[in-house]
Amino acid sequence: MTFAMERESEEKRNKRREKAPPGIAILLAAMGALGPFSIDAYLPSLHAIAENLNATTLEVQQTLTAYLIPFAIMALWHGAISDALGRRKVTLFFLGVFGATSAACVFATRIEYLWALRAIQGVSAGAGIVISRAIVRDLFDGPQAQRLISSIAMMFAIAPALAPLIGGRLQAWYGWRSIFVFLVLMTCLLWMACWWLLPETLPPESRQSLRLDYLARAYRKVLTTPVFLLACGALTFNFAGLFLYIMSAPVFLIRHLGVSETEFLWLFGPSMLGLLTGSWLSGRYAGKLTQKQTILRGFCLMGLAAALNIAICVFRAPELPWNILPIPIYTLGMSLSMPSLTLLALDLFPGQRGMASSCQMFLQSIFNGIVSGLIAPAFWGSTRTLAFGMGGFLLLGAISGWVYYRVSGISGGADVGVGSRKAKNDR
Repeated sequence: MTFAMERESEEKRNKRREKAPPGIAILLAAMGALGPFSIDAYLPSLHAIAENLNATTLEVQQTLTAYLIPFAIMALWHGAISDALGRRKVTLFFLGVFGATSAACVFATRIEYLWALRAIQGVSAGAGIVISRAIVRDLFDGPQAQRLISSIAMMFAIAPALAPLIGGRLQAWYGWRSIFVFLVLMTCLLWMACWWLLPETLPPESRQSLRLDYLARAYRKVLTTPVFLLACGALTFNFAGLFLYIMSAPVFLIRHLGVSETEFLWLFGPSMLGLLTGSWLSGRYAGKLTQKQTILRGFCLMGLAAALNIAICVFRAPELPWNILPIPIYTLGMSLSMPSLTLLALDLFPGQRGMASSCQMFLQSIFNGIVSGLIAPAFWGSTRTLAFGMGGFLLLGAISGWVYYRVSGISGGADVGVGSRKAKNDR
């Protein structure tokens, strides 16, 4: 079995497209949104969890790290497992695990139990994100793939914005345990939708081996390909500029800006608006602008937002709505560039789309865990330090993107074969 498999015939891919339900974008978005929703939904309850379980604020914050680190590690395997066993059955299995663990969280009586249960949730939550991206690449190429990823991102943006609003209301009405009851119900509905609607998009003849020697070679190839790492770096650092604020939301909103636990819409509403607008624009630009042009526009918008954020925080005291104003501009630029950056990474390995998606998610999730456990607590002391944190992450993302194009023009085709040549021609 060769590492860079030839692309399937368009006739076979068309047959799989015909079997996909009309609302495939909605279903894939729901699969991908479950994990982020389970992070944001209980952010308004962190203080209540600390009081109820006799834990410190930092100990409760570590439930996020306990979720994100296993999420990252297992995300490295979800794609490879789905490459070998098929997309559908792997999705259904991990959704079942996530639902069962969410039910167990309802009955946690110690912070240590919540750490362990959130870790198991993290193990299972990444399957939807990784596999949904692989399914897109199973079905579509080029501008069509960019449009579908953009459509998914538009719907995907709604979940993290609604999550703290729903979580805040549930916290106020029924307490923090009701949030995990809601997750159980939501997961059951998604499992049934996938059972009835999700087709198998990876035929048996296109599946990969789970032999350890093959996997070792494949993972080494993916994780040592410079252009892949640079594309993933641009995605990861760009998102970290927003994720820093998400993980700091209780401190940023409640302590610095003086809002209540039911008013997280101040942060997540504008963020969602920027994400939706950027994703819509990315879909509109597909086939009209090159991926490089779309990415450049996204970075310009993020740069404008980061500079505005720093200026506001340096020259003004923390105050609504000024400290929120740059965030939707940043998320607009981030979501505008995200589909193109994602395709640049996945197109490098057409025979191992699931594995490439896993590796991309692994790298991003590992860094998200670092942001959650170490960087966010170090930066949330003031709005000024948060603004500089966003600017620093954007600078790292811009450097990664710039070096990507410098390197890919020299060695991209030689390193990664069929996928890179096509991706290079598309660019």
